[in-house]
Amino acid sequence: MKVSPKSKIGTTFNLSLCWWTVCLAVSCLSGTGSASAQVNFEEAPINYNKATPDNAISRVQKKLDAGELKLAFDREERRGYLPAVLEALKIPISSQILVFSKTSLQVKRIDPLSPRALYYNDDLYLGFVQGGSVLEVSASDPQLGTVFYTLSQFETSRPKFVRKTFECTQCHAGSMTQGVPGHIMRSVYPGPDGMPVFREGTYRSDQSSPFEERWGGWYVSGTHGKMRHMGNLIFRQGDSSRNLNRDKGANADDLERWFDTDPYMTPYSDIVSLMVLEHQAKMHNLITRAQFEGRITERDSRVMNKMLERKAAFQSDSTKRRYESSAKRLVDYMLFVDELQLEDRIEGLSGFQTEFPQAGPRDSKGRSLRDFDLERRLFKYPCSYLIYSDSFEALPKPVLEVVYRQLWEVLTGKNQSKEFAHLSAEDRRAILEILIETRKGLPDYWKL
Repeated sequence: MKVSPKSKIGTTFNLSLCWWTVCLAVSCLSGTGSASAQVNFEEAPINYNKATPDNAISRVQKKLDAGELKLAFDREERRGYLPAVLEALKIPISSQILVFSKTSLQVKRIDPLSPRALYYNDDLYLGFVQGGSVLEVSASDPQLGTVFYTLSQFETSRPKFVRKTFECTQCHAGSMTQGVPGHIMRSVYPGPDGMPVFREGTYRSDQSSPFEERWGGWYVSGTHGKMRHMGNLIFRQGDSSRNLNRDKGANADDLERWFDTDPYMTPYSDIVSLMVLEHQAKMHNLITRAQFEGRITERDSRVMNKMLERKAAFQSDSTKRRYESSAKRLVDYMLFVDELQLEDRIEGLSGFQTEFPQAGPRDSKGRSLRDFDLERRLFKYPCSYLIYSDSFEALPKPVLEVVYRQLWEVLTGKNQSKEFAHLSAEDRRAILEILIETRKGLPDYWKL
């Protein structure tokens, strides 16, 4: 039975996102201090705005231009190119999450009764707004990091993904995204119209965020026991961040009480998908940061070696420290240092929890880095699955060498630093065995 719009809006909602704050719709986190200092990516050797992208979107566009791929237009359900694009890009519908805070390019069409839908896979992010003029898309490019696009939602014989640069990087390339083009995931206190109540503050969201500060401005379907979040709540006059009643939005198995879910691909905004997105978005930003810093360090090293008439491959102590620093941030995050320890079982509803692990790869014991835990932590084997991504593989060789060495030292127990205390001896051994069997291109010393 449908609920009337008037009754659907009557609870306390709370949260917001910034997927493409003014340009798109995926939100992430940021670092502090030097870790989030701006990288000069518009100049050589990066040339972000001028370089030709080579990613999943640019390759699909070539197929569209050549007539090798057609995109069906959905008039009946008024979803435009959304279903066809999800299929063409192999983005699972079960990844759908819904955000109703007004923090996007198409802000006028977003509110608690008409949330923005986000979908993603390991390399791509897509945003859909009911009645919106464009689909908002971004791709993880191995050389350029996050590259932003829009696709018109008006039917045409030649659909075109249009690249966006300054329009998006003015918001999505600062301290909130590790100083590189990337994504921002935030939690806000949303008013009845979806506008964030900024006087109450906002929270950045990643795998370390306190559970009670997550997902303000988002819808959240699924169960999480005694833990409480800010999802499914609207911040009303008289409410305070100090007395927010999180019980009203907890353990929601049906979002129909708040809005009509029929216009969307599924009726869910899956809690497990939200948690994976929190990890993945920042992980992509950190890979991009390491990519850019590594290439800039290589350039500077070549210049200094030439000036001082040293061998081209010579690495000064300063150069080594720069590679070590870039690798350290990445390794810490991919091994889930400071990850929130769960206090109760997490259970999603959309099927994402079952589909995501099936993407493998798996070792001879049937184990995968994509296997969930969801009782103590997000993943059973806490090492990021993005280690298999093209973007990780494309890291500059000096950075990748240091990353592998640092990983090896942790996983073999040589590095017993307290930040890795969350990894038991069994965890380290399992991750090591999985990677040795499933990750191609490991250094020769990676042997049991």
